[in-house]
Amino acid sequence: MISAMVSSGSATRGLIGVQGPRPALRRSGVPTRPARRGAAVTRAAKQLHFNTDGEALKRMQAGVDKLASVVGVTLGPKGRNVVLETKYGSPKIVNDGVTVAREVELEDPVENIGAKLVRQAASKTNDLAGDGTTTATILAAGIIQEGMKIVAAGVNPVQVIRGLERTVTHLVAELAALSTEVSDNELRDVATVSAGGNAVIGELIASAMARVGRAGVVTMEESKTAEDSLQVVEGMQFDRGYISPYFVTDPERMVAEYEGCRLLLVDRKIATARDMVGVLEGAIRGGYPLLIMAEDIEQEALATLVVNK
Repeated sequence: MISAMVSSGSATRGLIGVQGPRPALRRSGVPTRPARRGAAVTRAAKQLHFNTDGEALKRMQAGVDKLASVVGVTLGPKGRNVVLETKYGSPKIVNDGVTVAREVELEDPVENIGAKLVRQAASKTNDLAGDGTTTATILAAGIIQEGMKIVAAGVNPVQVIRGLERTVTHLVAELAALSTEVSDNELRDVATVSAGGNAVIGELIASAMARVGRAGVVTMEESKTAEDSLQVVEGMQFDRGYISPYFVTDPERMVAEYEGCRLLLVDRKIATARDMVGVLEGAIRGGYPLLIMAEDIEQEALATLVVNK
């Protein structure tokens, strides 16, 4: 059982007046600026909320219920919209559970902790499945509500958690046995619902899935025009091309084409030529072109590559 919770806050610890000589302070061997006369020193403080008579848990549950009540109205194909106030500009009208959950901030710090816990569950569901955030929020609120009743009756919270874990294991196995393959028409319907009832967007998503297959990758980008379009890329595409025009092999088309080349993938920035000496020497001895794909290349390393291209 949670017996204490910590929420962030801030407090000012008075004024400090420095009299006489002001010696420099040192931290890790580096002198820091001496304190000024009458300087105000502020330090972050933590508010401790103890679970006396279950008060803290009740406030957390209140935050969970508030978030679930707001997110729950967007559930299903007949879900209603939620109006979100923005700091700048006009209010936004959304019916996506995860978007609503991210915007909810409660005044009470303990209630806000409860809302954050459920928001984390919704975000994780969205990352794993891409949908189901509203359902996850409502389920989490219901589990917490019933769990609070059981704990209040004297049941050990650890036993409750273990029971939930065993139940989840059996439910997942049962759902997998009951599941059926989704047809193309059903996929279009799901995409339409996820797009807020926009049948045009749903049809585009279904067409994209049909073109690339269930194992393909579908990405959505904001169009620079007022029209919706579908673009299918064969193979693999990267957002960036050659880092320098000196690597161009066809000046008329300004493209770099290499055949039968070796590929070097680097998941960091190449800073110096020393990082590539061995690879470059091997390419020169073997007489094969080398294609390097890296996060970035510093000028020193780039100059070496240009000279040895």
